[in-house]
Amino acid sequence: MPRVKFLRENTELDVPEGANLRREALRAKIELYPGFSKYVNCRGNSLCGKCAVLIKDGKQNCSPKGFREKLRLMLSYLPIGREDELRLACQTRVLGNIQVETQPRMKLFP
Repeated sequence: MPRVKFLRENTELDVPEGANLRREALRAKIELYPGFSKYVNCRGNSLCGKCAVLIKDGKQNCSPKGFREKLRLMLSYLPIGREDELRLACQTRVLGNIQVETQPRMKLFP
């Protein structure tokens, strides 16, 4: 069973292989959304980009980025040099052990 370590929260979760990262984080009461976005977001449809996380370790243990996720990240965030770590939790399937930084400080497009 894969283990997800949330670095800011200092919490580890055992999740089923193939589990959705957003669903598992919210189930464990880990706050993915900054500020008011926890009330107003796309509910996991990769439309808002507010559930962005950084995969600090274990990127190879996540599902590959799909077209919608790539498009949303490209339209939402300025290039910051950490694009390979940036994922939308709502589109990420956990396939093995990973370490995640929630609510990373990112430069957004206006």
